[in-house]
Amino acid sequence: MSRLSTPMPDPAHAPPNGAADHGPAIRLVQSSSLATLVQRELERMILAGDLPAGVKLTEASIAEQLGVSRGPVREAFRALEGSGLVRLEKNRGVYVRQIGIGEADEIYELRAVLDEFVGRRLAETATAAQVRELRQIVERMEKASARNDVDTYLAANLDFHDRLVELTGNGKLLHVYRRLVNELHLFRRTTLAQGGALPVSTREHRDIVDRIAAGQPAAAGRALYDHVMASRARMHKTYGNGATATSRRAARGR
Repeated sequence: MSRLSTPMPDPAHAPPNGAADHGPAIRLVQSSSLATLVQRELERMILAGDLPAGVKLTEASIAEQLGVSRGPVREAFRALEGSGLVRLEKNRGVYVRQIGIGEADEIYELRAVLDEFVGRRLAETATAAQVRELRQIVERMEKASARNDVDTYLAANLDFHDRLVELTGNGKLLHVYRRLVNELHLFRRTTLAQGGALPVSTREHRDIVDRIAAGQPAAAGRALYDHVMASRARMHKTYGNGATATSRRAARGR
């Protein structure tokens, strides 16, 4: 892990009276707290797999590695817990969250229900410009799929679904949805890497946009629901056919 790449502004080189343009790096620092910058860097590393599930994070080591004090790190940990990426255990420390197969199964089921609502809403409200924007994201996915570039595909995939939820205009839904997506991220990276999964997933996304563009609420909702459940099925294929039965037994035993 390296220190934060965004430099702090140097007063010795600041323009007089603050009148001149400070540049993008300084504007980012001015508009973001140090804790937010630490949070973003840790989030990036967790989602990229640089900080694997289950690893323990300590304030002192993270502060030293990022070149900041421990206070912003502590704040970043609390924010990351709220977004579902770490868990804070009293008297034990902070750990990158590790999602079991049973919990992932439940998240997929919940996401399917939320996505169905999103599809129905957008088929009724999406503008032509918004549909074009969604098609452009799908085109990025198609290009990544043709190269078998899983990382680029996954980034575009996440952008697509996040934008769908943003376009509903429901802030509470967006907050809940982003937490679910964070929790599923590592599972989804593995399942999308399966042979032949990228072209299939891309066709599903194209179909979703077609249904939204056609103004077909029931069909758009169903397309999104089926897409999420297909992702769930790919997860079970990756982790073994016994995963579903195991997760159901675990849920009943709680």
